[in-house]
Amino acid sequence: MSESESCDAIVIGAGAAGMTAAAVAAAEGLQVLLVEKTSLVGGTAAWSGGMVWVPANHKMREIGLADNVAAARLYLRNTVPDPFNLELRETFLARADEAISYLEAHTQLRFMPVKTYPDYYPALPGATEGGRVLEPCPFDARALGADFAILRPPLPEFTLFGGMMISRQDIPHFRKLGRSARSTWRAAQLLGRHARQRLSHPRGTTLYLGNALAGRLLLSLRGCNVELVRETTAESLLRSEGCIEGAVLRSKDGTRREVRARRAVILASGGFSHDRALRARYLPTAAGALTAAAPGNAGDGIRLGLAAGGWIGTANASAAFWVPASRFRRGDGGEGVFPHTVTDRAKPGLIAIDRSGKRFVNEALSYHEFVLAMLRDGNSATEPAYLICDRGFLWKYGLGRIRPFALALKRDIASNYLHTAPTPRALAASLGIDAERFVATLETYNRGAREGRDEEFGRGGDAYQRHLGDAENRPNPCVAPIERAPFYAVAVYPADLGTAAGLVTDTRARVLEASGNPIPRLYACGNDMNSIMNGNYPGPGITLGPALTFAYLAARDAAARWGPG
Repeated sequence: MSESESCDAIVIGAGAAGMTAAAVAAAEGLQVLLVEKTSLVGGTAAWSGGMVWVPANHKMREIGLADNVAAARLYLRNTVPDPFNLELRETFLARADEAISYLEAHTQLRFMPVKTYPDYYPALPGATEGGRVLEPCPFDARALGADFAILRPPLPEFTLFGGMMISRQDIPHFRKLGRSARSTWRAAQLLGRHARQRLSHPRGTTLYLGNALAGRLLLSLRGCNVELVRETTAESLLRSEGCIEGAVLRSKDGTRREVRARRAVILASGGFSHDRALRARYLPTAAGALTAAAPGNAGDGIRLGLAAGGWIGTANASAAFWVPASRFRRGDGGEGVFPHTVTDRAKPGLIAIDRSGKRFVNEALSYHEFVLAMLRDGNSATEPAYLICDRGFLWKYGLGRIRPFALALKRDIASNYLHTAPTPRALAASLGIDAERFVATLETYNRGAREGRDEEFGRGGDAYQRHLGDAENRPNPCVAPIERAPFYAVAVYPADLGTAAGLVTDTRARVLEASGNPIPRLYACGNDMNSIMNGNYPGPGITLGPALTFAYLAARDAAARWGPG
């Protein structure tokens, strides 16, 4: 920052949305200051699967998959029925592929289509079974040099051997280790590569998923000379005659400074997952305070927008994006939160039960739907549900933070993360639930499961559920009996992946006053912006898709709309 303490645009938050907005603004020729509250960049996106939902994108057409905006519009009409934010959804459908093309042309972001990954409600009109989802291409983090140290690492529970990331395509090879010569060779190649990388780096440098997305964005920032300041909080916005003119920043050492922004302030601080007051106001009490979002997502941008005259959307179907999560202590004593997204619930040989000992949901539904069912059933922050499996399931698929083929379970059993017993009745007793009802529940499930059927909930009944199951398990990739002692359970609680309620904006991502007028030079994107899906979750990547699109639109609008000075 120059001595004059001014720039063209200030972006608050260095997650996926903030880094995208900063990179686009810089590519448009603006002088950009990016402000990050924590010591690391990447936000929750760096922990995520990195999926980006972009209907009718050009990449799916390149691999021969058909889609069109009309079909996507029909699908959204069925999954997001409320007309609130309809104009923003239309803008997203019209501009998302444009945003992806721009980002690939002007930044280091590179995407590839996921040929098979169904929308979350594949039986509804307009749904597809693949191609709408883009994932980041793998990224060699050695390109970051010293900046690799400031990239938020993935959750350790989703890596192997000291920070080794594995692509979605390679996970099956590790499951077949020792049973398939091809898979064993592939796993050996990956392990050898990781060992070489660890000779010079604290973790593996081959990045996938959300960490690749965040790493590519960080490299983009350096390539276009965005000034990044970390461990710095935006305390307030500077205003003159109703127009936003900059921000007051405070660094970790207490230094306070005013920075003028000639074009825009863009709020992208990640929503309010870690803000208790806002959670108490907008989220269900039963959900408690558990979150799988990055620690910096504490409502900073939301509060700045509210103080400037903006308002939070209240017409959402849900104020958060939900995931069942288990809790544990890491080796360093810190609390761990494991989000049960896609690794275990849909696999054959697992059921979920509530405190009464009965099943309450089709376990293979999306993580968002699973938690909505938890809340309807009365599960809460103090009354968890339990994921139940047997010895064979635990060994083959793992459960929560327990990885497949785990030989050492003592620590997790001793800490009460993993409950175990030789019989279903004994397991019920250890959990303090009704043994008779639990045994009856298990017997009912097993009776159908031996023939590949889920008599109660029809698990495995659509393409999405089958996609997350195990194709080698026949006739139903999502259903198998639970009968090989010992038996295991892990408690899961309602948690959020991020908040959906945010600042109401227009189609240019400009923050709106209650009157409907935009606040000059103030924008919001990512989870600081109210969900264009109104808190619904139609498919994988429906948070990152809009986040990147409206970050792009905000930055382009700021560059085109406001002249210098």
